[in-house]
Amino acid sequence: METDKKHIEVVAAVIVSGRNKVFATQRGYGEWKDWWEFPGGKVKVGEALSDALQREINEELATEVNVGAELACVQYDYPRFRLTMHCFVCTFAGKSPILLEHESACWLSADDLHNLKWLPADAAILNKVAHLLQQIEE
Repeated sequence: METDKKHIEVVAAVIVSGRNKVFATQRGYGEWKDWWEFPGGKVKVGEALSDALQREINEELATEVNVGAELACVQYDYPRFRLTMHCFVCTFAGKSPILLEHESACWLSADDLHNLKWLPADAAILNKVAHLLQQIEE
């Protein structure tokens, strides 16, 4: 494993609804434009993970979330950097989201999760997300 790669720590919101669906966003910029992800972003030095998630959701979607339990922590080696992604189960707490950085968004059921082109690190948690959604149904 390469140790000279830049390491980036991020948070991601797995936002669920009472309709047994999860919120997904489509990147509107950069090398991974058009790929789907769970919204979130980089953690600043010394910032608590939940604070980083609140800040990122406000910056990307102009709303707030209730941050729940950590669903997963993903380590993924992209070609140019190594990523640590902390994924938290969330619900929207504020007004409806406004897409400030993404080109599209949608609500997905467990059955629809695998129909999109996900960023690799996000794809790594799809089975856990599907299991979470199935638990909400029960």
